[in-house]
Amino acid sequence: MLLSLTSKAQEYYYADYNEDGGKTKTSTIYLMPNVYPAVLIEGDTVACMWLRDFIKYSPINFRSTREMVQYNKLIRDVKKTLPYAKEISDIIIETYEYMETLPDDKARQKHLEAMEKYLKDAYTPKMKKLTSSQGQLLIKLVDRETHTSSYDIVEAFMGSFKAFSYNVFASLFGNSLKKRYDPYGDDRLTERACVLVEQGAI
Repeated sequence: MLLSLTSKAQEYYYADYNEDGGKTKTSTIYLMPNVYPAVLIEGDTVACMWLRDFIKYSPINFRSTREMVQYNKLIRDVKKTLPYAKEISDIIIETYEYMETLPDDKARQKHLEAMEKYLKDAYTPKMKKLTSSQGQLLIKLVDRETHTSSYDIVEAFMGSFKAFSYNVFASLFGNSLKKRYDPYGDDRLTERACVLVEQGAI
């Protein structure tokens, strides 16, 4: 492997014990732009690194140009809405965990009202920029990240009346908070796009 003469890396030592109890300093391997600890195994330098799971999909055989355009549009929409879905999931988890520490229902209700105001102020401008199809996709991706429909989330935190009201409002724009995510059925192409985006493949 050829490396740039100007490349630099910090020293990294990996402790290895001999039979006599002493320590042997192992080498460092330079794989630009990262630095990994390495061990010598029978004269070979072997890098020690952690590899993430990787899912490999077969190429899609589109039956028409229209299908290809629709899939490219789906990828674009996933790239735009998936980060929002992950943010919402994190907020839901943090809110639930924090509410568990509050002393009574009054304190929890006060916190929920403050969170509702914060979410409206922070996300309303962003949501207004989404198209109708992106809004529908976001509802499903929230389900993907939380394993719960948006309707059930609102109902759990804010009650049945607000869940019903929000769903009626969403229906005016052709959406439904009750839509569920089906990665093995109707949403299999969406799941493929999500996985590829998460892996940085597209």
